[in-house]
Amino acid sequence: MLDRLRRLRLPGHILPSSLQGRLTLVMVIGVLLTQLAGNIIWAAQRRAEAREEVRTAAQHLAHSASSAVRFFLSLPPNYRPLIIQQFREMGGTRFLVNINRAPVPVRSLGGQELTDTALAQVRATLKEDLPNARKLQIAFAWPDRLPVDDEGILLAEMPETWTQHIMLPKPAPVLLIQVELEPGTWMYLATLMPNPYFLETGNPLTRDRLLLQALSLAAVLLVSILVVRWIIRPLAALSEAATAFGKGENPPALPETGSREFVTTARAFEDMRKRIQRYMEDRERLFVSISHDLRTPIMRLKLRTELLDEEAMRDEFHDDLDELDMMVKGALQTVKDSDIHENATEVRLDALLGRMVRDAQLAGHEVSFTASGQMVTAKPLALKRAIGNLLNNALYYGARVELAVGENAGNIEIVVRDHGPGVPEEALAGLGQPYVRLEHGRSRNSGGMGLGLSIARGIVQAHGGELLLANAPDGGFQATIVLPGGLFNPG
Repeated sequence: MLDRLRRLRLPGHILPSSLQGRLTLVMVIGVLLTQLAGNIIWAAQRRAEAREEVRTAAQHLAHSASSAVRFFLSLPPNYRPLIIQQFREMGGTRFLVNINRAPVPVRSLGGQELTDTALAQVRATLKEDLPNARKLQIAFAWPDRLPVDDEGILLAEMPETWTQHIMLPKPAPVLLIQVELEPGTWMYLATLMPNPYFLETGNPLTRDRLLLQALSLAAVLLVSILVVRWIIRPLAALSEAATAFGKGENPPALPETGSREFVTTARAFEDMRKRIQRYMEDRERLFVSISHDLRTPIMRLKLRTELLDEEAMRDEFHDDLDELDMMVKGALQTVKDSDIHENATEVRLDALLGRMVRDAQLAGHEVSFTASGQMVTAKPLALKRAIGNLLNNALYYGARVELAVGENAGNIEIVVRDHGPGVPEEALAGLGQPYVRLEHGRSRNSGGMGLGLSIARGIVQAHGGELLLANAPDGGFQATIVLPGGLFNPG
């Protein structure tokens, strides 16, 4: 079902992005299609049954009408009004009978499937039972404006005892049969179908049934949503644990409960987390050991270099050993700065950046910053170190530095922009890699190792954010820290 939805290429705002939303949408569509198909089949069967019931009822009613017509044909014409009067005094019969000089014009009720079926069956049965009938008129009409005789008397104006079998509290269509007995003599027969409200059976989707369908759909959807939430709840816990672990936190172990697939996934995640933790610990120990072990031979080489007689060679050895010592310290710093063990808390960016700006201004640098009132959930020391690395780079290569904080699409953006020469476009892709330094960077800051951007990027990524590096539109270079989630404006 999801594949079919994808092939439909629904717009992103229609197809939910969450698993719960997509499963719920699939269930809603599935239930609606099932009910629609079921209703179509049921309605077709119900209409077929209604047509058969109406055809049978019309046939029996036509037989009764033909018997009444034959009875009146057998009577002398002057006895017919007496018999009709007796019928009326006795409280009426199935038929309201009258003798007219001509057929009474009526506003027929037609154009509906069941009425057409009933009229066709009545006509066929009467022609079969009364083959010698001169003329025949059959129609359905509503009783409110139905005339009874050729003088224009309405059915509603007749005594209630005469029409009690026809005039119901809720109006029902009246079957009117008019047969010519002799020239100038028409017999008028009015009656109701055995099921007076047979027209309602032609519409299976009544209000009560639609209400029942809606209640059933709501109950199914409610249960479906609860089941979907119950199924995906472990996935949400897994997602939260993975996010927390990616930010350097140590979340509790996932409970091994739920479906077999989730238990297997939880165990695999725990095994992966333990392996990564062991790797990080081993890496830190390795770098510390290498740094410690290399410092001793480096120091010995420096001491032996002092014994060299040739001053030029001695200086070259000193420069190489100093560079080697700086590389070892830089590698150890990269590990430590990327893995700062502290808890995340709410950081006031105005206070954090304000202190950094004041320190830079006291050192004689031109730095500007406008307070924003924004706060962010982060590791304070790690975030300060990342921003500090970007600020130091900007101070080295730019004559003037601007710091700005803004909010964009629910994310906090910290922008460090300098007014220096910028970076060649072809070199932007390689920035942020360890030990990557550009030519103008070496000339301006010969003591650097090209680790500042790499450390800053690692810290930002550990917060679940992103470091964007680009040339400013009107000159200079800007670095943007984008931190998602957990953000608010205290106002």
